[in-house]
Amino acid sequence: MKLNSISLTGKSVLLLGVLSAFSLVSCETNLENPAVTDATSQSADAFGQSGKDYVANELLVKFKAGVSEEAKANVLAKIGGKVSEKILTKVMERAGDKEGLLVLHTPLAALEAISKAKGLAEVEYAEPNFIYTHDVTSNDTYFTNNSLWGMKGSYGSNAEAAWSNNHTGSETVYIGIIDEGYMYTHEDLAANAGTNPKEIAGNKVDDDKNGYVDDVYGWDFAGNDNTVFDGTSDDHGTHVAGTIGAVGGNGKGVAGVNWNVKMLSAKFLGTNGGTTANAIKAVDYFTNLKIAGLNIVATNNSWGGGGFSQALKEAIDRAGAQNILFIAAAGNDGLNTETTASYPSGYASENIIAVASITSTGALSSFSNYAATKVDIGAPGSNIYSTLPASSKGKQTTSSYGSYNGTSMATPHVSGAAALYAAYHQGSSAATIKAAILNSAVPTASLSGKCVTGGRLNVSGF
Repeated sequence: MKLNSISLTGKSVLLLGVLSAFSLVSCETNLENPAVTDATSQSADAFGQSGKDYVANELLVKFKAGVSEEAKANVLAKIGGKVSEKILTKVMERAGDKEGLLVLHTPLAALEAISKAKGLAEVEYAEPNFIYTHDVTSNDTYFTNNSLWGMKGSYGSNAEAAWSNNHTGSETVYIGIIDEGYMYTHEDLAANAGTNPKEIAGNKVDDDKNGYVDDVYGWDFAGNDNTVFDGTSDDHGTHVAGTIGAVGGNGKGVAGVNWNVKMLSAKFLGTNGGTTANAIKAVDYFTNLKIAGLNIVATNNSWGGGGFSQALKEAIDRAGAQNILFIAAAGNDGLNTETTASYPSGYASENIIAVASITSTGALSSFSNYAATKVDIGAPGSNIYSTLPASSKGKQTTSSYGSYNGTSMATPHVSGAAALYAAYHQGSSAATIKAAILNSAVPTASLSGKCVTGGRLNVSGF
């Protein structure tokens, strides 16, 4: 039998037989630089960002305010551009943006079209529609239920110390998972599956008028529907969810940093990764829910691979303005991102916490990116046991568990920390929660000079 290997953001997976179309950060995989083989994608030196994958013959264009429709049409004519989609989220409108962002299709090579558009007076910016993948690295090591070293003391997050003080989280705190979907019916996740309280399930009406019909558990931006879990291919998102909020104390499976929390899904990673356009919509989706009154403390972002996007950074900043942390995987290239940029963790946005991965011995994981000023903290990311979906010989997807490696696995430990702190410090700003996480870091030799804190996650006092 042929042995197949795939590298994903946050996990590396070895599979026997037929390899699933898309792997996410659920096993030990490296999703930072997946091999995107779809015919509509290209990889090139996009404005100095070598090797970043993007959608071929497509670009994102932001026109300057006040540009006439005639002038816009002239710009489109110069690049042979046709509007595939206009992105104007409710959060953009609230921020005073009346133009939105255009996704354009052009017969020109994407970088050629961008070069032409960027020189025009009517254009604020033009950029590739980057493709992102999971930050995971996979191995074949299996762990028993007592192998959750990432929740223990020593080099783990020391969540068990918080639990011993009856600090196990709160169902009033929400975390948004921007990733694949996650198995919200999993035996260890169902009790913590969040729902949109203003949406009535199954009535085919956009009850909360946010633009998405029946988005009860979230929204699938890759498939443009409300089905946020599509089976075993959503393993990465399910693994992430288990680390944040698998139910503890129930005598089965694993325990997340929070035994009580609510998780919502914004699925934007599909079989060939996810695009900048859909990432923007996913970020704004949670920002809009926060504005509508839902207590979303942070989003978990265990993905990467694109180059710099002004449009995505603006979405992250809009989230920050609503006190939502954007917790991001540092990436799995084993690189110093002071000199080799990695996004989205590398954006200079105050609400970002960029997370490196460490092993159970406190070493920096061999695959983990690092940076003295652009990565904030280390967290458990090697051999992390968590929830997974599994197929059962033609039956419905069943609950399972497995071990993955990657910065994708480290990131949800920190997202879980944000939720745990917020549960017992109600009304805390994003800046306060971020400071609490960074200031409680335990100095760690392997992280000295490799991240802002020089230390690893410690939630014992949360």
